Amino acid sequence: MTSAHSRYHDVYARWKTNPVGFWEEAAREIDWIRPADKIFDPDAGTYGRWFVGAQCNTCYNAVDRHVATRGDQAAIIYDSPITGTKQTLTYAELQDEVATLAAVLQDMGVRKGDRVVLYMPMIPQASIGMLACARIGAIHSVVFGGFAPKELATRIDDAKPKVILSASCGIEGSRVIPYKPLLDEAITLSSSKPDSCLVFQRPQLDCSLVDGRDRDWKAEVSRARAEGRKAECVAVAATDPLYVLYTSGTTGKPKGVVRDNGGHMVALKWTMKNFFGVDPGEVFWAASDVGWVVGHSYIVYGPLLHGATAILYEGKPVGTPDAGAYWRVIAEHGVVTLFTAPTAFRAIKKEDPDAKLLEGHDLSHFRALFLAGERADPDTIRWAETILKVPVIDHWWQTETGWPVAGNPLGLGALPVKHGSPTVPMPGYILEVLDEGGKPVPPNTMGAIVIKLPLPPGCLPTLWHADERFRESYLSVYPGYYNTSDAGYLDEDGYVWVMGRTDDIINVAGHRLSTGGMEEVLASHPAVAECAVIGIKDALKGEVPCGFVVLKSGVQTAPERVETELVSLVREKIGPVAAFKLAITVGRLPKTRSGKILRGTMKKIADGDSWSMPATIDDPIILSEIGDVLKQRGLPG
Repeated sequence: MTSAHSRYHDVYARWKTNPVGFWEEAAREIDWIRPADKIFDPDAGTYGRWFVGAQCNTCYNAVDRHVATRGDQAAIIYDSPITGTKQTLTYAELQDEVATLAAVLQDMGVRKGDRVVLYMPMIPQASIGMLACARIGAIHSVVFGGFAPKELATRIDDAKPKVILSASCGIEGSRVIPYKPLLDEAITLSSSKPDSCLVFQRPQLDCSLVDGRDRDWKAEVSRARAEGRKAECVAVAATDPLYVLYTSGTTGKPKGVVRDNGGHMVALKWTMKNFFGVDPGEVFWAASDVGWVVGHSYIVYGPLLHGATAILYEGKPVGTPDAGAYWRVIAEHGVVTLFTAPTAFRAIKKEDPDAKLLEGHDLSHFRALFLAGERADPDTIRWAETILKVPVIDHWWQTETGWPVAGNPLGLGALPVKHGSPTVPMPGYILEVLDEGGKPVPPNTMGAIVIKLPLPPGCLPTLWHADERFRESYLSVYPGYYNTSDAGYLDEDGYVWVMGRTDDIINVAGHRLSTGGMEEVLASHPAVAECAVIGIKDALKGEVPCGFVVLKSGVQTAPERVETELVSLVREKIGPVAAFKLAITVGRLPKTRSGKILRGTMKKIADGDSWSMPATIDDPIILSEIGDVLKQRGLPG
């Protein structure tokens, strides 16, 4: 299948013929302090490294270099319907804010290579903090605001930050979430303590500061500005880390995905025009959170590297105030492209199925909707196509890759859409589908989706201080390939179809969460003997977790009370983001004769999918019991 209007096939072929030359050309869009000795060194790192020997600064490329040509253009538009606040920062104003905060960080002892953890809501200071770290060569690690103290503590212990940047609160709908008590508890739980914390006091909630450790953000910035102190951009190696972003691990221990400076800039700059079809000066909106990879790549770095205007939105697709919120933002700020999760559009569709709230909003400048973070179901795509009358583009990537692995490249001329497929691999990626033995399978045959090594610029070179875990997690199962842990197939036209995960990571409203981590929490309850968590289909969130627990013999507490306590426990230990609302007590769990719990079969039963009795099952009756329990709870069973 081809398109007469798409340059995709020519560009992909040009990359495949000369990958080093392709990325060398793309790198000309970046300002380098020192050019690379080698565009790609196959002998460096775990699978090779990009732009070896080069020196650069990401903040300079995202902010400073634009000031001379577009200093008065909006760099960031902050729009917060939940607080009624709007603010525009031009590139010149952003440079001043970032350079001043970077001087404060230097005053707090932060130097090149030090780590800074950000535990922030969706406010401009979050983006400014990330860029300030990049400016002075510090490595930032953003943790999703509101994450439970235990989860935050594990990330503090792994990153060992010199400083933590936070705010007094976040806001979820109409609820104010105090961040400082959560941060204080996390630091108490951590064995690695930061030297100091810089706290932004929001008008919605004032928090107390710990003497000798905490500093007031506004006061420190005001002092630095009064003294005229600004930090200059620090030269770093292209292969130095820009940030560490933690993603769920199958063991429950988070994995610190490392992103380097040079390759990250080259890849993101290339995608803004060639993939998203956005020009410098245009308004691009990624409706995500800075705590997730989409926020890193396409709220903060991608648009700014490209000289575009980024929207920083503190709100929801529905409820702030209604299901017309997105249309208001697009119309008011002249957004040409929106990137969000399918969950957002499922929520809008549920609240306003006839799109009546779209009426009265001028979306004539709006060109495309991009969906990613979870599988975009065909019904939602068709609904969005019908109401918006613009291309609706599903695409697929991961925290680890940092930018799209597969998609429909609008900037090269879109290919024909196949609903349910994120289309084709981007330059940089060769996708193959392998069976359990590592052999390629024919088209339209399910298997493990893998990427042939080396990975392109912008992808993770390793995990933070865990090279061996990186090899074991991603490179060992299929030698010569990066294992995506996603299952699916390639069709006869080379379109990829991503159908599910091959490990225990589930996708809840675009957020990757470990069922193994949730099982650890359930198992910590004194009444629980054993448990299993699976992701079950959900019309709104894509998947939601469901926990099956077997109680210890002799437990006197009523099962209903235990279930309620387990829901609260997961909320406390992992956070509301897990959307864990269903704990089910059962007499026993279905297992193989070797003792492996049959989670895959349980999921098929819960989803109402067809399934067959596993040959290795220990007791077939248990599966029918599971089905009966699920039916009692209103699930297919």
